[in-house]
Amino acid sequence: MSPIRMAKIEEPLRLVLRFNEAFNHHEVAAMMALMSDDCIFENTAPAPDGTVFRGKEAVTQFWLDFFRASPQARITIEETLSAGFRCVIRWRYDWVDAAGKEGHVRGVDLFRVKDGLICEKLSYVKG
Repeated sequence: MSPIRMAKIEEPLRLVLRFNEAFNHHEVAAMMALMSDDCIFENTAPAPDGTVFRGKEAVTQFWLDFFRASPQARITIEETLSAGFRCVIRWRYDWVDAAGKEGHVRGVDLFRVKDGLICEKLSYVKG
């Protein structure tokens, strides 16, 4: 496979990895610069289906509120898979609650990339 073709195939995964790096720095503007105007984010909570946020404004507000409530939030990527415009990230999410107690969950994000931007992030969690 040509280097140009290979780079095109790897582009969605690099985009998703940049998104997660911005997440770990709590840089909402950087995260949102990687998402399309019509993006969809499906949160893990409340169980069983999670809340769906549609559009850049709603998703931005979710992340601002999320990091305000969880200032120690961190994602550790455990495994990645990329196939065309789809990427799967298996992760561990760690936090410290208001009482100082540490916690974590593990889960998976399914991303869809369109026109060089993340247009969909569907999150699923164990437990």
